[in-house]
Amino acid sequence: MFARMMVSIVLALLVCVTALAQDAAKPSDDESKTKAVTGCLQKGDQADQFSITGDDGKSWDLRSSTVKLDEHVGHKVTVTGSPTREAKAEEKKEGQVENAARKEVLGELRVTDLRMVSPNCTK
Repeated sequence: MFARMMVSIVLALLVCVTALAQDAAKPSDDESKTKAVTGCLQKGDQADQFSITGDDGKSWDLRSSTVKLDEHVGHKVTVTGSPTREAKAEEKKEGQVENAARKEVLGELRVTDLRMVSPNCTK
């Protein structure tokens, strides 16, 4: 009786450890997703702040430690990277969103690649 109970406990522990190991090996949703946005690259109010509004109307704050965004301000570009957050426009602080009434989605994109589409932005 005691041996059966110990075997059952050991098997239950092995199942739990295996499930935890598989779950830990999976990348989180944010890590596995990449996003490409095409639009006019704009300079922010402070140094190293950049943004882009895609064709779908969504605005993104851009950050990068590997891509030189400042060299492409005013260009139409396609940036690719990992979204780090998204929030409804009404959740942002007042003054940070020009079109809050449209409830556009804002996010932060950690840019890993930039491709220039055009040397200037046309509306």
